[in-house]
Amino acid sequence: MIFETPDGWNIKPEVNATSVSALIRRLEKPKGTVDVVIDTDTFNEIDDQYALAYLIKKEKKLNLKAIYAAPFFNEKSTGPGDGMEKSFNEINKVLSLMGRDDLKTIVFKGSDRYLPSETEPVISDAAKHLAELASAYSSEKQLYVIVIGAITSIASALLIEPDIKDKIVVIWLGGNAHDWHTNAEFNLSQDVAAARVVFGCGVPLVQLPCMGVVSAFTTGGPELEYWLRGKNDLCNYLLDSTVKQALEDGGLPTWTRVIWDVTAVAWLLDGEFMLDRLEPSPIPEYDHHYAFNKTRHPIRYVYHINRDALFEDLFRTLAEACTN
Repeated sequence: MIFETPDGWNIKPEVNATSVSALIRRLEKPKGTVDVVIDTDTFNEIDDQYALAYLIKKEKKLNLKAIYAAPFFNEKSTGPGDGMEKSFNEINKVLSLMGRDDLKTIVFKGSDRYLPSETEPVISDAAKHLAELASAYSSEKQLYVIVIGAITSIASALLIEPDIKDKIVVIWLGGNAHDWHTNAEFNLSQDVAAARVVFGCGVPLVQLPCMGVVSAFTTGGPELEYWLRGKNDLCNYLLDSTVKQALEDGGLPTWTRVIWDVTAVAWLLDGEFMLDRLEPSPIPEYDHHYAFNKTRHPIRYVYHINRDALFEDLFRTLAEACTN
């Protein structure tokens, strides 16, 4: 049966959860200070370090409750577990560069492998912590879960404790634009089963697609030199690491590099940094494409990044990220 909500949303919910109208209200950008956790494959690319430091510095708006190390597998790791361990160490390195060793007590190791199926969680410190932490929240006071890697640990937490879908909002940089020719995007393609859990369970979800949307959030060497060089140890580390990665990737003298993970943090901030709209939740398929059904529950879909405004705020914030 398809019905129309008071918001005019025609839908056939797949799950017995909060009404669609309430779901839409929960997807509104929050005002005031909010509690957040972040799940990050920090050793994979340099953009995670930017995003983590940016979040930590925005403590007047974002009350950080936990940092989870996410799995990844590419040329920088021997497998998802090794990628997670390296990310765990990189998180602690960033905290030291910021003079925030106090935050190391809230860093948790995440999944060491991807979901074996859409019904089987991967038990990890991060998944268990999120399931327990989120249980203390409600639909009126939500926990915001920022995800900038494979979404394995969040899917696992939802499988461990399904009721937390009514207490959290997931903000994920993952997948490509809905009209992009392929959905073989790194974060999503690593663990399609986990993505299908999150897109299908009815949890409020903000999606920041990579290619076709957030791929516009790029910067280059001269701009980084101007804004970051000599500001502090963290800024020098971010700058040097970005240049090194760009050159290793065979960048031309005119290279630019996407720092897209920052946008997932920025969605929660006060500022005109992006545009979004409601869309029916897509279905990530195992062939690296989306399937679409207009009667599925809504998600919030970011479709434009105000690149200049966000980079200005990012650079000015990072320049004050530590005191040394």
